[in-house]
Amino acid sequence: MTKGLVILSGGQDSTTCLAWALSKFDEVEAITFSYGQRHEIEIEQSTKIAAAFRIKHKIVELSGIKQTAISNLLEKKEKLDINEAHKINPELPSSFVPGRNLIFITYAAIYAYGKNIKNLVTGVCETDYSGYPDCRMDTITALQNTLNVGMEANFIIHTPLMYLTKAETIQLMQDLGHLDKLALTQTCYNGVRPGCGKCPSCKIRANGFEEAGIEDPLFKGEIEE
Repeated sequence: MTKGLVILSGGQDSTTCLAWALSKFDEVEAITFSYGQRHEIEIEQSTKIAAAFRIKHKIVELSGIKQTAISNLLEKKEKLDINEAHKINPELPSSFVPGRNLIFITYAAIYAYGKNIKNLVTGVCETDYSGYPDCRMDTITALQNTLNVGMEANFIIHTPLMYLTKAETIQLMQDLGHLDKLALTQTCYNGVRPGCGKCPSCKIRANGFEEAGIEDPLFKGEIEE
């Protein structure tokens, strides 16, 4: 029996990865991290998504990220200016959380190790990665090697969306037969449902659906769990 563990953020990309994993592996679980992000609604929606897919779901507290990292995604400001440059590295957006994906995947590997799960799935993507260096394939390859050496394991980190556009990701979700589940996803940087329509994340999502020629189920109302 093949097993997979999906890092589920509550967004459309990780939810698509969950649908993809269910088509590839015999048994799938999801893991979500509470790390002091601006909006608890991401955790709430992750729980609803896991329930809709009827899979086992683990929520892990990682508050240390908020205590040590600098990012406006960890601040509780009323208004989020996602177009600002990062305070430490102006070449990166202010939303960059240093080491976040490295930590998430490492903790996912620790959890997977104890459950004899070899396949880790993450929704990182170079096509619309906002400049985050921990979303690139070379980062994932290096981390996979490090985990396998450091834990004497044979993990495979799957990145099914790595080279897909947002429109292609949406089409993939439709092809997998789970487009309706995207109604449960949380995209908006401002924590608004169904979305503020103004932040970059909302705009990327809207453009993706428009390019794919598919209506976004998020604006039809949430599906029954």
